[in-house]
Amino acid sequence: MSASRTGGATGVGSLPGGDAREAAKTVTGSFEEFPYLAELPARGPGADMIGRSLGLLVDMHAHVEPSGWRISDRPGRDSKRSRSWLGEDLDALEEFTQGYEGRLKVQAVGPWTLAGALELHGGEAMLQDPGACRDLAGSLAEGVRAHLADVRGRIPGAEIVLQYDEPSLTSVLLGRVRSASGYRTYRAVDRQVVEGTLRELFAVHDGEVIVHSCAPEVPFGLLRRAGVSGVSFDFSLLTEREDDAIGEAVEAGTKLFAGVVPGTDGPLSDPGGSVMGVRKLWRRLGLTPGTLAESVVVTPSCGLAGASPAYARAVQAHCVRAARSLADNPE
Repeated sequence: MSASRTGGATGVGSLPGGDAREAAKTVTGSFEEFPYLAELPARGPGADMIGRSLGLLVDMHAHVEPSGWRISDRPGRDSKRSRSWLGEDLDALEEFTQGYEGRLKVQAVGPWTLAGALELHGGEAMLQDPGACRDLAGSLAEGVRAHLADVRGRIPGAEIVLQYDEPSLTSVLLGRVRSASGYRTYRAVDRQVVEGTLRELFAVHDGEVIVHSCAPEVPFGLLRRAGVSGVSFDFSLLTEREDDAIGEAVEAGTKLFAGVVPGTDGPLSDPGGSVMGVRKLWRRLGLTPGTLAESVVVTPSCGLAGASPAYARAVQAHCVRAARSLADNPE
């Protein structure tokens, strides 16, 4: 397998089921030019998006409570389970990428979504404590650095693309994250603090770094200023209000990981129809059609954990065909 350095198609992160080998086989078979490390949340706590990333933390521990993940004083079985499953997933991916050279995507939850999901000892989110947020970001940076080194050692030909999942980022910026009681929301975090934290996290990796959010109102401008290489998003949630920010991002070299294919079971349109909205966006922005294939990566709209296995396989194949349509017929 070999990889194009621009455009193409890949997945977001999660898949249905719990078989690591089957997931790795499906991913590498579908996305020969841009595979990713699959996540299998159906296995339970520790395999979920939050738990998996908490397992990466250095000198910071968490365990599962009925309300979700809570900070711990020492490592416990939940974080050990998380690391065990990640190792299993890496073993499977390594098996199916022997001799691979090209782009390979790995995912971790970003610091602001983690801070909104991880509870302090008293049950409130870490998000309310600026000092705790700084400690969390520092711990995550160390953990991601070690994780990337592990992946490089296993798949030396890989050009690693690091994805931070930040579905709560907009809510953090707008003060919409709800407290444990649900009766109030946490205060909005200063945009400069958010941007600075992300910039430091992006610097952990010397390759491509993208941010994924399948929520509305993705802050394209803030992410561009923080130095992101690409933004992954649900294309169906875009409005024309975001055109200027997207245009500035693309002209600055930011790639768009456009989630144009639904992540849950349903009929699939023809591949060319799936990317028609992307072509229309390019016309609205006055961008050259010839730059489409190098600026856009086609993905599902979000993770595929809620899809049936058959639909998940079909969607990934569909993304590859849609990307080919975009390259062959940009106008």
